[in-house]
Amino acid sequence: MLDGKRILLVVAGGIAAYKSLELIRRLKDRGASVPVILTPAAEAFVTPLAAGALANEPVHRDLFDLTRESEIGHIRLSREADLLVVAPATADLIAKMVNGFADDLASTALLATDKLVLIAPAMNPRMWAHPATRRNVAQLLADGIHMVGPNAGEMAERGEAGVGRMAEPDEIISAIETALSTEPALIAGPKALAGRRVIVTSGPTHEPIDPVRYLANRSSGRQGHAIAAACAAAGATVTLVSGPVTIPPPPGVTTVSVETAGEMLEAVEAALPADVAVMAAAVADWRVARAAERKLKKPADGASPMLELVENPDILATVGRHHTLRPRLVVGFAAETNDLVENAMSKLARKGADWIVANDVSPETGVMGGDANTVRILSAEGVEEWPKMAKEEVAERLVAKIAATLDQAGTT
Repeated sequence: MLDGKRILLVVAGGIAAYKSLELIRRLKDRGASVPVILTPAAEAFVTPLAAGALANEPVHRDLFDLTRESEIGHIRLSREADLLVVAPATADLIAKMVNGFADDLASTALLATDKLVLIAPAMNPRMWAHPATRRNVAQLLADGIHMVGPNAGEMAERGEAGVGRMAEPDEIISAIETALSTEPALIAGPKALAGRRVIVTSGPTHEPIDPVRYLANRSSGRQGHAIAAACAAAGATVTLVSGPVTIPPPPGVTTVSVETAGEMLEAVEAALPADVAVMAAAVADWRVARAAERKLKKPADGASPMLELVENPDILATVGRHHTLRPRLVVGFAAETNDLVENAMSKLARKGADWIVANDVSPETGVMGGDANTVRILSAEGVEEWPKMAKEEVAERLVAKIAATLDQAGTT
């Protein structure tokens, strides 16, 4: 797939830059040409000689190279490529991209391009988790930038661990192939859902045991919030019903904050009618029958307390089988740890949904609370498999599919 493709690789300054050499080699093995831009900081980690030897062409470093700039080199570099890849993408370069800075060759080429751009972030976990970085990444994804990683693991700094490691070369190559195969129709335009009303649920629910303790799950709300943001970007009027999360609500949506499944159902029904309902929240299946008014104490005899659990209301089924106010399109989510397709198919039949977005949330996948997702879309037409993507990309693709389906339904 990459044979004959021209991949412009931008290498920013970070310890992960050493992986860029292996990335160049593997891209070349697949038949791609790989011109390289090194930022000044990148040269502290990767020498132009090493990168140029692997790429088999000169490395680009200086914005004011008189020979190349006589040919408007920064424009030519960015326009001749089929795809631009930033690996590693540091917090600094990401911030420059968001704000349109052009003070070196790398940022200028990225600003001047009209081609697809893929970033592979790499930074300290606290930098990655900082609200400024989260805002910047969200804006880049909203601008249509593709992203792979970062991954969780040990950092170069002693004793540091968390999310921030750059994706491995094979993961980046897979993301490159996905980006190059992505059709423009998979991204909804700014007016694709204009005039539509959309309800999105997101996050976990907290079911109280007593005033201190509760039953919950590991959902971060990132996927649901990303869907709400993508719907708003496509022109929809969006009501986001969110359980307790630590991420900020996306701009341009009406957010209703709830805690329990009962409160979430009440808020969803209050938001009807709607054209579309996307039930992405990880709603607790059970609650304690009678939550204690005071904090439960350990019995003196050491016996374990007995909690009687009762079933929570089924929000997806309630909306999917609503007699009078059922949305035209009802999308549910199935988070499974085993028998993914079988369990999701069963849920599709039971809940009255039009689609089920099924994902594997086994601990080793890192989906719960992570930045990426791998989903399957189940419907009466069958199973549609999507590659691993950032949750924001899953949201954009899902919204494009929703818009296309509503348009098709309106013409038949």
